[in-house]
Amino acid sequence: MSEHFDVHGGARLVGEVDVVGAKNSVLKLMAAALLAEGTTTITNCPQILDVPLMGDVLRSVGCEVVIDGDTATITTPAELSHRADSAAMGKLRASVCVLGPLVGRLKQAVVALPGGDAIGSRPLDMHQNGLRKLGATSTIEHGCVVAKADGLRGAQIWLDFPSVGATENILMAAVLAEGTTVIDNAAREPEIVDICTMLTEMGAKVEGAGTSTLTVEGVEKLHPTEHRVIGDRIVGATWAFAAAMTRGDLTVRGVNPHYLDLVLDKLRLAGAEVETFDDKGFRIVQNERPKAVDWVTLPYPGFATDLQPFAVALSAVSEGTSMITENIYEARFRFIEEMMRLSGDARTDGHHAVVRGVEKLSSAPVWAADIRAGAGLVLAGLCADGVTEVWDVFHIDRGYPHFVENLNRLGARIERVAGEPERA
Repeated sequence: MSEHFDVHGGARLVGEVDVVGAKNSVLKLMAAALLAEGTTTITNCPQILDVPLMGDVLRSVGCEVVIDGDTATITTPAELSHRADSAAMGKLRASVCVLGPLVGRLKQAVVALPGGDAIGSRPLDMHQNGLRKLGATSTIEHGCVVAKADGLRGAQIWLDFPSVGATENILMAAVLAEGTTVIDNAAREPEIVDICTMLTEMGAKVEGAGTSTLTVEGVEKLHPTEHRVIGDRIVGATWAFAAAMTRGDLTVRGVNPHYLDLVLDKLRLAGAEVETFDDKGFRIVQNERPKAVDWVTLPYPGFATDLQPFAVALSAVSEGTSMITENIYEARFRFIEEMMRLSGDARTDGHHAVVRGVEKLSSAPVWAADIRAGAGLVLAGLCADGVTEVWDVFHIDRGYPHFVENLNRLGARIERVAGEPERA
């Protein structure tokens, strides 16, 4: 049975909300547990659908996985299967991050091509090329990435684009390779720093985390560890946009505000009052209608492509006209089609969108195409008249724990409703 959210417009969000562990980190940390025999414990895990799905992926190669609240306990056996081709692989993009650990530890892997959000082309060329540089062969056969190596040797690897997934896979393969690996033009996201921290705790030798050059000295063996996931900056930013859009007053705790420096500066330009609390959180107060600002998505420390739907939604209710440029995933602008159902005034031209703000949106049934688009439509529904139906909410459940409960506690009125949509 399908579910949708009935989102009642007119809410002003006020109060405090806690952010838990980052979705874009925890799934990769779970994959890293494959590198060491024994029991690895990961705490501050978000209670979202993707965590048990990744648990299923790890079980398919022989691990024992127990998820209890915000703690995942992963026991990795001495003998692992190199085949990660279970049905769970097709349900989330991050499942491909078992490729690097399996090749690193077993020198072979058969990994089903991943699923995940429909936000545009995300090829695995850089993942494969990195493994080839380390001495592996890598091909696509029967819907799987097939990689083999007699042994992995350190190499100089240049990424054409600072891909987070490619950086993670190459890094996790390199930690057990012979010699030194240098990854240039590496991703710099906080989630990369998080996985580097965990690998170091496991006995890896990694330098340069948070910079564009990672240097890895291969070691013979890693050991299990206990690691706490960093706070989710994308969820934290979602609440920041929610405060600005609803002219609310939200205190957000559990995420380092420095991960969101650019977002918070932009919201100041939009008229918000912003207060930060060291590395613990921030407060957003928006008393007047937001002012239009321009947004450009770029790799970190630029504005995250995951946040582009919220930039569009904020612009749709702001005073003035905004230009939004998408440089990462071409299909992110699908979100604008749904915003237009809500009477948003937006036009796209290639990588650019022009959004003219309106005083109030108009409720309508809308469909979520991915995690962030779904959350963005919920926030837009809070700024519309009447009741907005948001469908395909399983996407939202993959990225936001207790989203409806948190919103209702902060002053919104949202109900989860079972039933089939009229649209096929």
